Amino acid sequence: MKKMLPWISTIMLAVTLIVLVVIIMKGQMNPGNEQPASKVSESKPHLSADEIVEVSSEIIDIKTNLADPNYLVQMNFAFQLDSKKANEDFEKIKDLVVTPIIIQKLAETSPETLNVTSGRKKFNSELKVLINKELTEGQIQHIRITKFLSTPMM
Repeated sequence: MKKMLPWISTIMLAVTLIVLVVIIMKGQMNPGNEQPASKVSESKPHLSADEIVEVSSEIIDIKTNLADPNYLVQMNFAFQLDSKKANEDFEKIKDLVVTPIIIQKLAETSPETLNVTSGRKKFNSELKVLINKELTEGQIQHIRITKFLSTPMM
């Protein structure tokens, strides 16, 4: 029995270490519903309909060619900004600054990209980055395409 005691204690120690590693790894791989503190502080409460209207702006009836010059697109956009002040500043520059950015981005975009949801999401996120660089106050939170018509030119 004295000869087996070191072996038993070594095996028990090894099993304990393995179980400990498995528990730690499982905790790191499945953090559950916990959110990092930075994510929690960034999330905003849902806005009411009146608050959304207060911080939103539209650009309507943009007509231009896509990257394929044989395709014409007509689109409307809705922009939700992070504050009322940002929306007021956005309204002042939307025709002079924002519309040309949209037209330029559309000129670089293929018709196939805009015909699928994932392509539109990517287009919106790239457009959001470009426009946010130009804003003097606040940031765009969401861009929504409210009207979309793409047609080949005959």
